[in-house]
Amino acid sequence: MSDDRLIVALDVPDALAGLKLAEQIGDAVSFYKIGLGMLTGGGLALANELKQEHGKRIFLDMKLFDIGATVENAVRGLAQYDLDFLTVHGDPYVVRAAKEGAAGKDLKILAVTILTSLDRNDLDAALLKPGEVSNMVVERAANAFEAGADGVIASPQEAALIRALPEAHGRLIVTPGVRPAGADLGDQKRVATPANAVAGGADHIVVGRPVWQAAHPQQAALDILSELNSPQAQTPNR
Repeated sequence: MSDDRLIVALDVPDALAGLKLAEQIGDAVSFYKIGLGMLTGGGLALANELKQEHGKRIFLDMKLFDIGATVENAVRGLAQYDLDFLTVHGDPYVVRAAKEGAAGKDLKILAVTILTSLDRNDLDAALLKPGEVSNMVVERAANAFEAGADGVIASPQEAALIRALPEAHGRLIVTPGVRPAGADLGDQKRVATPANAVAGGADHIVVGRPVWQAAHPQQAALDILSELNSPQAQTPNR
């Protein structure tokens, strides 16, 4: 299997397009993310096909957020699909409910800290408390770990700060907002290159548009994997 530190986001319209993209990429990538945008386009069916018939690992990015009982029931249902990662909001009660729903399964619950498309102005507009975004991300990560999260979702700019937390030992850090040098940032605001994300302590990076919008998606993925294995991607003292 290929280096599963790279998770390719299948942010395409439907399952047929997602399967076609996965076939184009072939054995270069072993881990895929399926998000809300494909939920009504056969996303769960695609997750099951890629997992069961193609041997891929699957990250279902649902960012669940509701009362505890609803989250627990939703996760219990999703856990039947033999998925690898599932996202929920990082509020401690949501994390605890999700862990209850995933009990007895290998499904890893990842807590979202603050979306990589948001900056301080966005947080002000949402009436969230003042302070540096990085400090808020670290605080939410620590609280999520305390509640039992298997890992967190955070921008690569905060990966090193989270990795330094005592609570982060043995936990996963997954970073979206990763862009190869020179790539269009799109709607992402807190970004870094693949090498910098991994050097900062990320276990997995999530890359979407730089791969699926590329003229040659397989080569785009291979270029990222090459960067992940470069000297620049080595994590000091880890």
